[in-house]
Amino acid sequence: MEDKKVLLSIDDLEVKFRVRGRILTAIRGIFLDIYENESIAIVGESGSGKSVFTKTFAGMLDSNGYISEGHVVFHDPELEATTVKLNAAGKRALSVIQAHLDRSSRLEAGAKTYRQMLELESEYKAKAALSDEEDEKLNAEISAIKFQRTELFNTRQTYDPKNEKDLIKKAGEEIEALDRKIKELEGSRTALIKERKEKLQSDTTYMQSYRERKAGLKEQYEKETAQEISKEQKERNALLAKEIYLSTGRYNYRRRIKAVRRLEQAATEAMRLGEDLSTTEGRSRIFTSDMYVELKSETADALHGTCMLDLSKITYPGDWGQIRGTRIATVFQDPMTSLNPIITIGKQITSVILKHQNCSESEARERALILMKQVGIPNAENRFDDYPFQYSGGMRQRIVIAIALSCQPKILICDEPTTALDVTIQAQILNLIKELQKEYGYTIVFITHDLGVVANVADRVAVLYAGQVVELGTVEEVFYDPRHPYTWALLSSLPQLAEKGTELYSITGTPPSLYNKIKGDAFAPRNPYCLKLDTLEEPPMFRVSETHYAKTWFLDPRAPKVEKPSIIGDIHGKLVSAYHLG
Repeated sequence: MEDKKVLLSIDDLEVKFRVRGRILTAIRGIFLDIYENESIAIVGESGSGKSVFTKTFAGMLDSNGYISEGHVVFHDPELEATTVKLNAAGKRALSVIQAHLDRSSRLEAGAKTYRQMLELESEYKAKAALSDEEDEKLNAEISAIKFQRTELFNTRQTYDPKNEKDLIKKAGEEIEALDRKIKELEGSRTALIKERKEKLQSDTTYMQSYRERKAGLKEQYEKETAQEISKEQKERNALLAKEIYLSTGRYNYRRRIKAVRRLEQAATEAMRLGEDLSTTEGRSRIFTSDMYVELKSETADALHGTCMLDLSKITYPGDWGQIRGTRIATVFQDPMTSLNPIITIGKQITSVILKHQNCSESEARERALILMKQVGIPNAENRFDDYPFQYSGGMRQRIVIAIALSCQPKILICDEPTTALDVTIQAQILNLIKELQKEYGYTIVFITHDLGVVANVADRVAVLYAGQVVELGTVEEVFYDPRHPYTWALLSSLPQLAEKGTELYSITGTPPSLYNKIKGDAFAPRNPYCLKLDTLEEPPMFRVSETHYAKTWFLDPRAPKVEKPSIIGDIHGKLVSAYHLG
């Protein structure tokens, strides 16, 4: 893949959801590069995180979902180029930003002393409160009881007040008991903290030492931060001020003011801690909630820079408007979820074209008809004003593909687009997607649990389990030389590999609960070849070849040699016959 350009870089991605007062970690530390004009399949069981993963970089996470860690960087030179005009008001704003940064720069001289003050304060708080382990254990216990109470309350709501009074009464008593237990645990926490504070206050030797050290550090800090800043700091602040203004220039006035203040505060804290802001990497770290724009050049009336398109940081609707649909489009499993039943097919295609492209209604109609013909709609002119119910399932899916391609996106996400269709239509849709890829040159991210589809569509395969990529490689490597036991199990489940008179293979057990922290290899409880180490420590991602990686302890040189199941030992011939791969 060295000769291919990286289009999307996913770095240590973690996605969480708030569900009934608990936190569910759906995606756990995914690292993946997606290349231009390739087809990559994301495979795994239901609940493995396939759809959540792609929704993350399509900006379609549910309202209770959020990216807690990591970066999703989209490489698009056209969108990366950023220009902000500098009028008189802009120049005044730049001056104000730099003045604020110059004042904050005084804090850099006292960074070492400030960190010592933080350490001292942390030491004091540790003595006067619960340890991190104690607090985490207690919070987990309270959270579990609260979840149990919520479930019980919801169950009680389903009982019939006339015929199930006893069940309602019993549930009410159990809820009251859980409330008392929660109150007891929170009370014990308060009492324990109070006891430790009183014990600490009675330790006169420590308290005197603490006050003396604190006063000494505070005096030293005030002296250090009273110094004037250097010429180099002023020059760096001038550059940082321009990058702050560049990074917020696309916002409306109110949002820009808030963003500038937020970034000034982040820069102040970085200076207070003594972080290096002289490098591009150092400055980019303060942009935790905004996309960083690096200054490249400037004129008397404009600033020009390059934006790092980190999709994990996008909160501004205007930013998603330039990406979703125009750069990243999605084809869903059921076309009727994407089509409005009371609007004509032609109107639905032209509305997308008019929104994202600068053209007239007549030009939009002409482009829509061309797309309809390209996706195989017969007699497109006469069917332009038909409604979705007048199309068959396969035809509706073709229209959804036409809408997705109407703005010529760089990435086309196909979320199991053939599952609701019969086998003949499935083949037609897959061939259509591949043919259009040759014409438009887009990248396909294909979500599926059907390995037959993978064999027909993909260049590479990423196998997901419990929110992690456990194996990644070319389609030939994953099919014919799989290394992870979960991939073995998925391949063994192919109906085409079953012999007459034998039962179909199925993976025993169920995926782990993602509410809990997973220890070791997530697949260990279902793995018939499980090593003891699998239950204790999470395996790293081992490299098999330049394009093939697997997250399993079996690839450690010290691990015992385990052969893959015999059912997939001669998989090549069976798959060639079943899927016509020859």
